[in-house]
Amino acid sequence: MVHIGPRQPPVSQGDSIMRRLFITIIALALVCASAVPASAITFGDPDGELHPNVGVVVIDRNAASPGPDITCSGTLISANVFLTVAHCVDVLERVGQPYWVSFATMYDEDASAPTGLITGTAIKHPLWGSGGQADTHDIAVILLDSSPGITPAELPTAGLLDELKASGQLRSQTFTTVGYGSVRTDKTGGPNTNEGRDGVRRYALQSFQSLRPNALELSQNPSTGDGGICAGDSGGPHFLGGVDSNLVVSTTVRTDRWCRATNQTYRLDTQSARDFLASFVALP
Repeated sequence: MVHIGPRQPPVSQGDSIMRRLFITIIALALVCASAVPASAITFGDPDGELHPNVGVVVIDRNAASPGPDITCSGTLISANVFLTVAHCVDVLERVGQPYWVSFATMYDEDASAPTGLITGTAIKHPLWGSGGQADTHDIAVILLDSSPGITPAELPTAGLLDELKASGQLRSQTFTTVGYGSVRTDKTGGPNTNEGRDGVRRYALQSFQSLRPNALELSQNPSTGDGGICAGDSGGPHFLGGVDSNLVVSTTVRTDRWCRATNQTYRLDTQSARDFLASFVALP
């Protein structure tokens, strides 16, 4: 046998017992620290009335639940224009049932006759799915049949994120994401630690990762203090700034399968996004 390094003196029985006891204490401390609960969008907090202009799109796609089911999230950007993503509209079209938008702080899928549901007409970007990864055109609106009477979110000026990057300010920015998607609180496990959707509107804070011509990538790694999104949060907003911000600069498109690493979002300050939105709202 080859021994690497200086030979150590033999360990006494007393020293061995003390060492095992020390290791056991440290292990118990780590277990307790990792078991501290947290609420989520993933690794976030219940939103309450912090973002009343963030809503949920529901459609009856699960025969086992009495009421319409959570499908994706979105944001009111004018009196009756609700912003979401095109791949959400694909789901609505595929199911082929009536769909609604709710702005409830807690949406109950098990209610047979939920209140506060607003009908509307969904319109997705005409180039959705044709631009590849260079520009997915994954953006859509739902024109609501009635106004919820809620103050809408603000949209960014053209090229705002590019300006922040050029001035060196983007990397230090905080972003706030909001949605109705699946909850996750366990930092250690894989996909099986996804706790499902409970209908509560939640928010989480995120930090900047990278900026692409049509995409903003944000961290949702709980190990670095970030939260993020999961199934059901698609179309939800990313506000520039902390929880008091009302300026939505991108919408959720996708995340990794564990819902704990990177959140890719579709920028709203690009010419492509603005050309689409200009047909429905006045732009800054």
